Amino acid sequence: MSSPATAPPAPNKLKRIVAASLIGTTIEWYDFFLYGSAAALVFNKLFFPDSDPLVGTLLSFLTYAVGFAARPIGALVFGHYGDRLGRKKLLVLSLLMMGGATFAIGLLPTHATIGSAAPVLLTVLRLVQGFALGGEWGGAVLLVSEHGDARRRGFWASWPQTGAPAGQLLATGVLSLLTAVLSDSAFGSWGWRIPFLLSGVLVIVGLWIRLSVDESPVFQQALERAETRKADADAERMPVVAVLRHHWRDVLVAMGARMAENISYYVITAFILVYATTSADVSKQTALNAVLIASAVHFAVIPAWGALSDRLGRRPVYLIGAAGVGLWMFPFFALIGTGGFAGLLLAVTVGLVLHGAMYAPQAAFFSEMFATRMRYSGASIGAQFASVAAGAPAPLIATALLADYGSSTPIALYVIAASLLTVVAVAMAKETRHRDLADVAPSGGTRGKADASPAARGAHTV
Repeated sequence: MSSPATAPPAPNKLKRIVAASLIGTTIEWYDFFLYGSAAALVFNKLFFPDSDPLVGTLLSFLTYAVGFAARPIGALVFGHYGDRLGRKKLLVLSLLMMGGATFAIGLLPTHATIGSAAPVLLTVLRLVQGFALGGEWGGAVLLVSEHGDARRRGFWASWPQTGAPAGQLLATGVLSLLTAVLSDSAFGSWGWRIPFLLSGVLVIVGLWIRLSVDESPVFQQALERAETRKADADAERMPVVAVLRHHWRDVLVAMGARMAENISYYVITAFILVYATTSADVSKQTALNAVLIASAVHFAVIPAWGALSDRLGRRPVYLIGAAGVGLWMFPFFALIGTGGFAGLLLAVTVGLVLHGAMYAPQAAFFSEMFATRMRYSGASIGAQFASVAAGAPAPLIATALLADYGSSTPIALYVIAASLLTVVAVAMAKETRHRDLADVAPSGGTRGKADASPAARGAHTV
């Protein structure tokens, strides 16, 4: 039988919580990905006009990478207060920060208007975006994981993960529509601002839904225990310190697991807009359409991979994705090199389906690694610190390799190396799908009190 804290909630309540997390993460990822697409398409000309086109793209992607640098800071701050005050309050704050920064980018003067101050202001707003997203991911997946039916945790927790392709779909769709109906001059002059300003409306909708859900019952019970017994005093004061003391192995595993997932995603969705248009003579509209359709498929397969992780385990499904992405890289670039839409679409779609095998179980996998009173900090640190070395420089490195070698081979090898690292990290991890999220005791790394519980050994039906 399930423990009380992990007993299945009412179906309608769970669906409302999943919807709140999904819509919130979709909006935040829309804001974040919108910047990446704009960086590849127009920011090089609007904010770095004096540079060579490819150099301008590199500088544009550099400001894109700055957002990733702020994500670990956001993970530390939001994780600390999320473990002390609760998941819901911090999720509301992250949504407000992200939406405000994105809306402000839509109002930002360009280099032609205010000179060098324009890229500086752009970078500052990108830092705010990264800081907010660093705190968003952990809270959103934990809110669902800690509410959800433990038997289907992988499936339910994968729904906030679909916020990434949904946000990508929304951002790419809006940009694709605008590039289709506007001339290049109109889009470069004012059309690019519309998707950023649209964020203000989306944030209002997201806040209305997110404010309607309850705090995680698992967290509330853990907080009550800590207050009445003064238990987990170190987690109560400094969850980050407790994570590094008791869960440092799990943090390293999570960081390694993120390498292939993060690098492959940004190569497939962001760098592709550069490679396809400059090396394969594919139009900007065609490249956007391919990413748009592939993102819809990505959205559909993530819950399926999550459900499979409930049957097979988190590790086997994750390993399928990590190995698959590495093996797909050479066919990926070969298909794009044909210059046809069918080849481009197949390359991106298969790449994102394989990416989904890593991304879907990641929410439950990371949540199950950490004790309740330090779970927000642990999951956020493991996920976001890896993004600095993985997703942040991925489009930048790929663009630099293309500029230096004029070939896709070094880029493919770069992704393959990341895949090997992820395979090793996940292979060294322990299976987590039978762990009880109601456990509040630190596990002492990858084993310890939490693992010694009956639920961790699978004695409970969870």
